[in-house]
Amino acid sequence: MKSSSQHQYILFYKPYGVLSQFTDKHKRRTLKEFGPFPPDVYSVGRLDLDSEGLLLLTNDNEINHQFTDPAFEHPRTYLVQVERIPSEDALQQLRDGVIVKGKKTKPADVALLSEEPKLPPRSVPVRERLSVPTAWIEITLREGRNRQVRRMTAAVNHPTLRLIRIKIGNLSLDGLQPGEWRAIEKPAAPLCT
Repeated sequence: MKSSSQHQYILFYKPYGVLSQFTDKHKRRTLKEFGPFPPDVYSVGRLDLDSEGLLLLTNDNEINHQFTDPAFEHPRTYLVQVERIPSEDALQQLRDGVIVKGKKTKPADVALLSEEPKLPPRSVPVRERLSVPTAWIEITLREGRNRQVRRMTAAVNHPTLRLIRIKIGNLSLDGLQPGEWRAIEKPAAPLCT
């Protein structure tokens, strides 16, 4: 077993179109091209190929468990560009939970942003339709179901156009650009709520 002094913790800003893993049999872009990373680290949780933002990479199984076990309900915060401007009713539905694949999502913190956040451009621009306005919301979840944010916004008729995870617990993207990473000290484990 490794001592904690040998554990590695890396914050990585995953760009659009990159898998949250180091290999792919289909030859898609992976984390490997952004290293070199220590040989035994892996992603704690996932971001979809078409999502961007914060990944924690580590070789610490305890931290991996604490950041991925649903019992800990640690917060994950996303900036989400959606089609059309959500009504207060749609935002409240997201806050209260919506039915996704037959099961209601847990309550979430949701806010409509008054202006577009300052973000790096995406490698593949978001499709724009002149007749359909877009809006940005910030959403904080305490569960991690597959493609959850996208399914939630679709459930209230505001499909996601762009999705960026900006925080995992108290870890954030601050100071990183897409494709950049930095080593950090052992993060504080999320607390059970």
